Amino acid sequence: MNNSKSALVTVSLWLVLLASAAANSIGEFAGMTWTYRMIAGGVSVVCIALLVIRYLARRKA
Repeated sequence: MNNSKSALVTVSLWLVLLASAAANSIGEFAGMTWTYRMIAGGVSVVCIALLVIRYLARRKA
């Protein structure tokens, strides 16, 4: 994967992580149901896992 595509994926993962974490944080105050907050939390966990995997892969390369 070239550097520009790699950077785009990394930035996209960070943006999705921030959006899902914000939705999870303010969800109760905004009136989101429990189900949507859990989905946002799950998306956050997946993004964190993918960012860690990408970091470790770049470090080994």
